[in-house]
Amino acid sequence: MQTEIKRCSWCGTDELYVKYHDEEWGRETHDDKILFEFLILEAAQAGLSWITILRRRENYRKAFADFDVHKVAAFDNEDVERLMQDAGIIRNRLKILAAIKCAQLFIEMQKEFGSFDKYLYGFMPDGKTINNLSGITPVTTEISDAISKDMKKRGFKFFGSVICYAFMQATGMVNDHIPQCSFK
Repeated sequence: MQTEIKRCSWCGTDELYVKYHDEEWGRETHDDKILFEFLILEAAQAGLSWITILRRRENYRKAFADFDVHKVAAFDNEDVERLMQDAGIIRNRLKILAAIKCAQLFIEMQKEFGSFDKYLYGFMPDGKTINNLSGITPVTTEISDAISKDMKKRGFKFFGSVICYAFMQATGMVNDHIPQCSFK
């Protein structure tokens, strides 16, 4: 007998959203490449819906050198103009410039902390993921406030506390699946 799969309601029935929910959202990762990818995608999402970015994810992957942080950090004005013509991504000059700056800052932080992951988990209680068992999902927390504030001080753009918390959910720093969810 098969058990019924239960999901968080936010993913609805959209095939792409369901796949993202089931296979990625809330799953802990310590891979700097994946963390960099989500920094770019979450910043691109600012002011838009996540599904808008999710539907363009493969285009972002192509446009941003498969999220190779060193390649993106070396992007120049010619690359910015190329990206501004790419209909497969959000063509917002400020977000594109922020992504390039993000790559440069990311590399600096890897040098300073050994990895971006070590930097992030330095904010976490006991360096561990938070498993939200209440089912009530906040949009910010003291931790997302602190990370966002520190990253802004370092020069990151489009990474306020709400975006930071969404990043934390996406990369499994917090597990906000509802208690009944099969993927908790």
